[in-house]
Amino acid sequence: MTVKRQTRIYDEGAEDLLGCEQFADRISLLPGERGAIEPGHRVRIMWGQDMLIDALDSKYRAVICGVNDEDNSHGLIAQLVNRITTSQWSVQSVTSYARMFHESVSVHAAYDREPYVLKYDLDSVLVLALLRPKGRPHFTLEDLSRGFRTIWKMIQGRGERRPVATVSFLGARSNKLVDAEGNEPSFESVLRVMYDAGYRGDVFPSPTMWQFGEVGVFPSYPFPQGLERMRAGSS
Repeated sequence: MTVKRQTRIYDEGAEDLLGCEQFADRISLLPGERGAIEPGHRVRIMWGQDMLIDALDSKYRAVICGVNDEDNSHGLIAQLVNRITTSQWSVQSVTSYARMFHESVSVHAAYDREPYVLKYDLDSVLVLALLRPKGRPHFTLEDLSRGFRTIWKMIQGRGERRPVATVSFLGARSNKLVDAEGNEPSFESVLRVMYDAGYRGDVFPSPTMWQFGEVGVFPSYPFPQGLERMRAGSS
């Protein structure tokens, strides 16, 4: 039985042409938690949005990503410095600065405060970059936790650095994220670490998450309490 809806999405009946089952890459967005409105208590998940375009369109005053001291040609920061013409940074200088910082730390400080957060002012947007620990090919969840605690201290009370958005660190080519077993963690684990560290900005899922169209996703974190009840076996 066809349900006639008063509200329409498209003109000229295009709803009949765009059944989601015909698209391999898609998401199934579910309603978030309903209840009392509490500002500053969630991380917004930017399903379907393009972080690079949003940053170039000045939707954010600061963005968070990873850098290393070897090669940053494939990361978000490379795409930003190549497109923001008023910035004096290049991909090569981004990497050189990271290498110089690591060399300085090796002389003047200990590595127990890693990962360090480097600031790259690209004129139209500030990049807060987690520097991948020296001698390691990846970040760990513990790195992410410590790094985001530092970043949130740098953002709190600084209106000129908000709104802020971060990559999910999943599906990365150069700065991979792994859990204690050496595997890529779940998106929920990443969100939990960021949230517990105090982060309350936006997060952009990795492009690979378009492949989970059969799984319902939520627009923000923490997820609704009903999910925990479902895990426990109750309705």
